[in-house]
Amino acid sequence: MTQSLPRLSPEMLVPRMGEYLIQKGLITPEQLQTALNHQLKQTEKGTPILLGQALVDLGFLTRTDLDQAVTEQILQLRAALQAANRTLERRVQERTAELEKALQRVSELSQLKANFIANISHELRTPLTHIKGYIELLVSESLGPLTAEQRHALQVSQQSSARLEGLIEDLIMISLASRGELSIKLENMDIRRIASLAVKSFMGQAQARGINLRAAIDEDVPLVQGDPQKIGWALSQLIDNGIKFTSAGGSVTVAVRREGENLVIVSVSDTGIGIPAHRLEEIFEPFHQLDSSSTRRYSGTGLGLSLVRQIIEAHGSMIEVQSAEGRGSTFKFPLLAAAK
Repeated sequence: MTQSLPRLSPEMLVPRMGEYLIQKGLITPEQLQTALNHQLKQTEKGTPILLGQALVDLGFLTRTDLDQAVTEQILQLRAALQAANRTLERRVQERTAELEKALQRVSELSQLKANFIANISHELRTPLTHIKGYIELLVSESLGPLTAEQRHALQVSQQSSARLEGLIEDLIMISLASRGELSIKLENMDIRRIASLAVKSFMGQAQARGINLRAAIDEDVPLVQGDPQKIGWALSQLIDNGIKFTSAGGSVTVAVRREGENLVIVSVSDTGIGIPAHRLEEIFEPFHQLDSSSTRRYSGTGLGLSLVRQIIEAHGSMIEVQSAEGRGSTFKFPLLAAAK
């Protein structure tokens, strides 16, 4: 049997009616208690009534006074609601203004950081050029003969200066990217050749670490649209990462394959330590490493993958990561085939 709902009346919208009527002097506390008892009895009989009706039935209150009290209460509630809405709107406006100011401050700090990185990077170039020049003079024995130990020490210095130069170039590139000034020169390029050269350049490093570095490049891959220098740099970063995070006996594979008529998929896969699923996005944050402790096992500035993603996205593409802890990672991105 379906129980019908009571018809909505204005009195239902008014909380604590009894207290309000006492405050107005329209009823006494005793009369209120009597009306509540009467209301309870009616409910038990299956004919529930509202408190105001109970007061009217008992002769404690006239219908006119009840309607007036209900109207006053509703007006007060509406005024309170309007005041609350105005307060809420004001707080929302204030909070929005605070957030806009904070966002502007973050943007300013980001710009300052980018400018600082760009300036300091350019300033570092001059003394580094001098250092490289004098090391080359020494190595070539233009300033006198060298012993075997001296030659070895200078070769180590050359390698370190070359690495420092690479880091400075990375800093300059990240500062340009953060300001939206990363230039991409699109042209028809041979991605097969670029991938092969990248693999060859890291073959010695891979062998020294006992890692099998190989290329899996399809024969029917067409030319693609891209910036050869930037794509080559991005591939080198991915290969370097793969080697860095793979133990001896593992492998790193660079693959280039055709997909359909207009796409070429480039990927770098390794059998290394992998990345936790909940931390995949972190690897693309600049200056960020998953292991940031002072005793971390793997070196690096944390710039490489951030720049890789920005370069790939500047080509109108996206880089995808598939990884599992202890089972390795795969980084892949598509490039458009060049128009015939």
